[in-house]
Amino acid sequence: MNESEKQTAPETEAPETVATPVAETEAVETPETTEKFAKSGKKSKKHLEEVKAEEERQARKVERAKEEAEAAEKPKGATPIVRPLIERRGKNYRASFAKIEKDKVYSLADGLKLATETSPVKFDATVEAHVRLGVDPRQADQNIRTTVVLPNGNGKTVRVAVFAPLDLAKQAKAAGADLAEDEEFLKRLEKGTIDFDVLISTPTYMPKLGKFARLLGPKGLMPNPKAGTVTTDLEKAVKEAKAGKVEYRVDKQSIVHIGLGKVSFGAEKLLENANVFFDSLKSQKPASLKGNYVKSVYLSTSMGPSIQIENIYG
Repeated sequence: MNESEKQTAPETEAPETVATPVAETEAVETPETTEKFAKSGKKSKKHLEEVKAEEERQARKVERAKEEAEAAEKPKGATPIVRPLIERRGKNYRASFAKIEKDKVYSLADGLKLATETSPVKFDATVEAHVRLGVDPRQADQNIRTTVVLPNGNGKTVRVAVFAPLDLAKQAKAAGADLAEDEEFLKRLEKGTIDFDVLISTPTYMPKLGKFARLLGPKGLMPNPKAGTVTTDLEKAVKEAKAGKVEYRVDKQSIVHIGLGKVSFGAEKLLENANVFFDSLKSQKPASLKGNYVKSVYLSTSMGPSIQIENIYG
């Protein structure tokens, strides 16, 4: 072999092959190695997976029960001492609560007098009546909602707004309305401005307030014929609202809440307002109601303790 052949010989020789271990090669699936499943039944792939998942779930359940049993065996600490609710109240409230005899049912006159003596706050609190009725508010004829004019008012300064044509708005303004406008009123509502407590409207102008139902409805300001705030006699409606006309209605728990006046009114004026309210409430008794109409009556002041009143209105 000459010198040139020696130099080219390594280039022409085939490279040596490295043997690969059989264990490292990928297994090739064959009909004999693949697991066979039935199309349906207990030997199907889906059923076997469900069985395996159920076994795992049962195992976890047993493990949790074991952990709970171990936790129950561990000694517990001392039971925390919880003070009664009355002890967690302020000293003024506790002093007022001490004046009310436990489990005693007061007459309306005595209850109102006691309410004026047990107000725990420094401001002129409102005396409230809370009456639980035996009605079902889901029934249309038992959904109590009306208004009453308290002879001595409710002690609140009521801002009355009137939405009506210009000529009627001027009459309402003369009758004492704080705000009486036409189209300008809608612009105020579009800005979200609500600076009134009662809104009165004429029937012809009610459709214009429809788009503001979400603004006025949740605040209880949407005019309603039952409340006497949708009327053509604007002068009368304004005077009644200013004089102390209040609306009351039964809530979802079949309870009527109403403010009868301020503590500064005194027991006599509060009693006059209370009698007018209860006369109005009795007149609203549904004809279809079976059983007691009034179940319980309680009085309270703003942030004050409650006083149970004898039920003579059933």
